[in-house]
Amino acid sequence: MSVREGPVATCVKQALERYFRQLDGEKAADLYEMVLEQVEKPLLEMVMNHAHSNQVKAAEMLGINRNTLRKKLQLYGLSGQKLRRKATRKK
Repeated sequence: MSVREGPVATCVKQALERYFRQLDGEKAADLYEMVLEQVEKPLLEMVMNHAHSNQVKAAEMLGINRNTLRKKLQLYGLSGQKLRRKATRKK
């Protein structure tokens, strides 16, 4: 059974292709961590905005424990209050 590639995977592949071209022969390092950070922070921001900063709802949407979500929000310097202000400004 094959899994169909979605639009997020396509974007990640394209970004990595550009990244490797721009390396111009330099050695890549810590690529796994870099990609996770680049994807995880906007994911958390968007889910928190969609959940109106409700961490219980956001954790359910993400399929992770609320404590794990809180740790990740702290790791990226994101807070519920900060996210609410961003969502309000965009309206």
